[in-house]
Amino acid sequence: MARPPLALAPFRGLRYTDLNVGRALDSGELDAAALLAPPYDVPGPEEARDLLRSDPHNAAHLTVPYQLNPTVRGDGAGRTSQVVYEGAATRLRAWIGQGILAQDPEPALYVYEQTTAAGVRQRGLIGALALPPVSSPAREPVRPHEEVDHGPVLDRLRLTVSTGAHLEPVFLLYPGGGGAATRVAEDAERRGRALVDTRTADGTRHRLWALTGPAVHAEIAADLAPRTALIADGHHRYAAYQEMHASGRVPGSGHGLAYLVDSDTHPPDLGAIHRVVPGLDTAAAVGAARSAARVEELTGASLPDAERALAGAGRPALLLADPSGRFHLVRDVDAAKAAQAAPSRSRTYRELPTAVLEHVLLPLWGYAEHQTRKVHDDPAKAVAAAREEHGTAVIVPPLRVEQVYAVADRGELTPRKSTSFGPKPRTGLVMRLLP
Repeated sequence: MARPPLALAPFRGLRYTDLNVGRALDSGELDAAALLAPPYDVPGPEEARDLLRSDPHNAAHLTVPYQLNPTVRGDGAGRTSQVVYEGAATRLRAWIGQGILAQDPEPALYVYEQTTAAGVRQRGLIGALALPPVSSPAREPVRPHEEVDHGPVLDRLRLTVSTGAHLEPVFLLYPGGGGAATRVAEDAERRGRALVDTRTADGTRHRLWALTGPAVHAEIAADLAPRTALIADGHHRYAAYQEMHASGRVPGSGHGLAYLVDSDTHPPDLGAIHRVVPGLDTAAAVGAARSAARVEELTGASLPDAERALAGAGRPALLLADPSGRFHLVRDVDAAKAAQAAPSRSRTYRELPTAVLEHVLLPLWGYAEHQTRKVHDDPAKAVAAAREEHGTAVIVPPLRVEQVYAVADRGELTPRKSTSFGPKPRTGLVMRLLP
């Protein structure tokens, strides 16, 4: 059986009606960026609450509704109350009814560009990603690289079913070689005026264009069809797409919202996701780690000093930081103990720093991965969080892109939260209502 094509279908995007080009930048009447949010799983609880306070119509009111009413978040088994999802659905319908959100008049593929404060530019296509037939999941044109937990998948599934909408896209990379789809995206300025042009607080400029018309859609489709893509961010959302599609009970579930970037033209920024282990005494953690690896105290080292030591330590290696900011470098993990801890995994997998953490160190400390707090990209925030949690920060080095592809090519998946690909698409620029 032939592999299904990689395909992005045009759709009528659901967008904020007041995200007019230049308005946030020039007139000051509306801070358009205050309506946008990072992907739902990036901000911590306090950051999420800041987003909710930033504007009564910030997209986070839809994507992290449990922050609005934490008293009904759980049922005692870690599951979010259905009341929370129904609240998000009611809010979405109200915003549409009030004209805050509206669908575009004709189907389009959207060109989305991000330019960071450092000058890094990423441009790709947003569309409705065709999901493969349920009977052939092994022959998908989209490959995951990271394990998922069923809890977050169920969370995203219930939110999608309740709201009848894909609120934020899955972020995909593909080796496009600057092909026709990429050339069309790069030519967006010539084809029409931007729908959105705004900056977020981190200095990133966001621009959005609509590509309409069957000819341009057909050109993109022909270029993408033989290609394959890798999920950079959004594994739980993609798994929720698959579950909804497999159920056969939700109209429109044969497609999922996706942002597709040619990694040959726009190489991704691959960051790390650090861990904080609440309540873990660092001295005890160091002592236990010495039974499976070499541990060096970095006496008097600042955080930049410790990061340089980590970068030069070879793979795999990790940093342990206590609440006062003292660092220990964990390196030269015992290969036999790593193999014993993950016997069904390849050496390529076992040499990932997150695999060492999950399979070797956390069990030594008496913790499971789901008990750790995640901090994206910023090691200083992880150290600060260790103080708050009276625990230990684990600074994880970023994986190399070739490591991710090597694991995926073997049919394996990296441990959860091993990668932080960026720049991540902002939520709220364009959403998709299910038919």
